[in-house]
This record gives sequence, structure tokens and C-alpha cells, in this order.
Amino acid sequence: MGRVTARRPVRRISAAGTIERPDTLAVEEPMEIRIGGESVTVTMRTPGHDVDLVHGFLLSEGIIGHRDDVAVVRYCNGTGEDGLNTYNVLDVTLTSPLAVHLAQRNFLTTSACGVCGKLSLDDVRTRSRYDIGAAELSIDAGTLSTMPDTLRRSQRIFDATGGLHAAGLFTADGALLALREDVGRHNAVDKVIGWALSENRIPASDTVLIVSGRASFELAQKAVMAGIPALGAVSAPSSLAVDLAVDAGLTLVGFLRGETMNVYAHDRRIKTA
Repeated sequence: MGRVTARRPVRRISAAGTIERPDTLAVEEPMEIRIGGESVTVTMRTPGHDVDLVHGFLLSEGIIGHRDDVAVVRYCNGTGEDGLNTYNVLDVTLTSPLAVHLAQRNFLTTSACGVCGKLSLDDVRTRSRYDIGAAELSIDAGTLSTMPDTLRRSQRIFDATGGLHAAGLFTADGALLALREDVGRHNAVDKVIGWALSENRIPASDTVLIVSGRASFELAQKAVMAGIPALGAVSAPSSLAVDLAVDAGLTLVGFLRGETMNVYAHDRRIKTA
């Protein structure tokens, strides 16, 4: 799996005794995003699909709205101790002067929380370019209930490490369009959104976003910014995520496990027998 996993020694203790063996871990490395040579943010991520991550991050922050807003994304020479390129620095050239202006803000994200560096809640309640409240997406509850299992079966790196979050973009009939894994749940979502941007599927008004953990305010915000009208989470949503979903017209589903689910906002899109 290349740079996405690493082997480290571990001493395993159990009732049967103690053994020493190598263990497979998910790789976590910093990635610096630059715009026009100027540093914008550093995020801790699992290497892979880095260009998708950059596209999704810039869209989620309201800096870009379309793939044509980005002219070039390229790796810079960030070298490690051995002098080799670490592929941990990406520089973006934007086509829009407005986008460049919007990028003159500093962000600090981590794998634990993508909004920790924000100065206030008002800074993250960015207005989306897309009216997801008007999206006519309709999802059968039975079909929705199958999506987490489909997501889990496709988590190749999680199977090896047990240490990654996942996000998947689905059609209303349950087809998995794209899946991304990362140590940061917000990075996994950005990577999926970045894929949609590169495929010219933004606004993603005909899709459902499924995440493997909880539904935080930030993940709901990213769905809204990408024009995704429905977000489903295996675990609980936060109160602020529900408030945002109600406000923005986002269908928000939590505790999506087996045949049961809790619909916290805009249940009109969920069809039951």
C-alpha cells in the first residue's frame, strides 16, 4: 500500500501470553497547502489523493466553486533527511483574482479537528453557493441502510490498520461513486468532495455523503458547501450539525446502522414503505 501504511514493532500482551511482532499502522504525515507560493494551511493526513484533498479543502472553505477556478496543482520540493522529495507540499495556482483574495486567510487544521484554528463560529458558517434545500433528491430508507456496509466493505486500508476514517459518495440508488480513507475524518470528506469537483459533479445535488463516524458541524458544513443534500453517519451528530442542517436544508441522518436510523433534519427526502 506504499506510503499509506507503515510497519512498527509491537509487544502484544494477552491472557495467552506475550509476543513481539510487527504491526501495520496508518501513515500520518503533514501536508502544506500553498496558493501562489504562499502557505495557507498545514493538515495532518494520510498520503494519497492529495490533489483531491486540496480541491475539496478549497471548495469547503469557499475559496473556489468550480474546477475551472484551479489552473495548476503541483508538488513542491519538500525534502526529508535523505534529500528526497517528501511529496508533502502542494502549491495551487488559481485562475480567479477573487479566489486569490479569499485565500489570503490563514488556516490551521489537524487530523482531529478541522475547525480548531477558526477565530469564531461566524468564520465557519460560510454561505454556500448552492441551494441544497431545493434539491429534489429522494432516497429509499432501505437503500440508505445498505450504504454503511458498502462503505465498510470498500475500506481496504482500514482492513490492514483499523485506524482510518472513511467517507463515501453514493447515488440515491446505492451505487458507490467514490470512497476515500484518511486519519482525519474531515480530510476523507475533502478528498471525496475533491473527486466530485474534478469529475465536474459539483454541486453534487444527486448524491448522498456517508461517513464512518460521527457527523460534526464541520462535516455538515462541507456537505452544504459542496451542494450535497444528504449526509448519513454511522454514529451521532452534534447539536450544531443538526442546527446547521435544519438551517441549510440538509437531510441529516445519524446512527445509521442495520435497518435503523435517526433522521434529525429534513426527513422529506427519506422514503419509507
